[in-house]
Amino acid sequence: MKRFLTVLLLLILAGCSSGLRIDRSHTSTNQDSRTQFVVLHYTSASLERSLALLTHGEVSSHYLVGDDRDATVYQLVDESRRSWHAGESQWQGRTWLNSSSIGIEIVNPGYTDTPNGRVWHPYSEAQVQALIALLKGIVQRHNIAPQHIIGHSDIAPLRKLDPGPLFPWKRLADAGLGVWPNANAVARQQVFFDANPPSVLWYQQQLARFGYAIEQNGELDVATRHVIAAFQMRFRPQRFDGQPDSQTAAMLQVLNTQR
Repeated sequence: MKRFLTVLLLLILAGCSSGLRIDRSHTSTNQDSRTQFVVLHYTSASLERSLALLTHGEVSSHYLVGDDRDATVYQLVDESRRSWHAGESQWQGRTWLNSSSIGIEIVNPGYTDTPNGRVWHPYSEAQVQALIALLKGIVQRHNIAPQHIIGHSDIAPLRKLDPGPLFPWKRLADAGLGVWPNANAVARQQVFFDANPPSVLWYQQQLARFGYAIEQNGELDVATRHVIAAFQMRFRPQRFDGQPDSQTAAMLQVLNTQR
């Protein structure tokens, strides 16, 4: 019996020692990060409520930028894992961006509807500085192109407005963390479009080229107006009525040419 137990123990040990061995001394050069995009949001809630929703609710994000004096940045999901922040979404032909993006929520009420109209809430300087620092690290780690830093309203223009018209897209672009049309080029191009208004189909084609999901039907339908408004809200926040005009056309043309 004793000999039997000894043999059994040796067999068990032999089995343990013959486990899978992985050699990691060879690394392929043909690889990159699974993360291709960064998507920016506002929370429409207080810091406390945002933390509760993003940690125990049905949605999540990789980071949350707080609204306290130093705009504390909370990491809620590891960058190597998927968070549930984008929902049904599309950008540059890629769908369901949860799987290929890092989500950043910023504590901000979004907007308040008043008897005198909708009032949008600004972002604090501390939040902007914290966001820029956070983005620089993410971009470096994942080699993310500037045009792949986008808003929730870009990837879901029919249902989302965040991060809203007061989000400082130009500040980010000036820091190398986004795109912005050259003002002189836009002014020159606008003169041309004043005399030669493009068709609705042209807008749809140019918006699709930039990245938006939009049907190419040549009709100024509700969906097309929503996408135009999303583009305007980002690049011309003073007026985002969803109507085609020469300035919008010029910005689209310049941005697509710059790329």
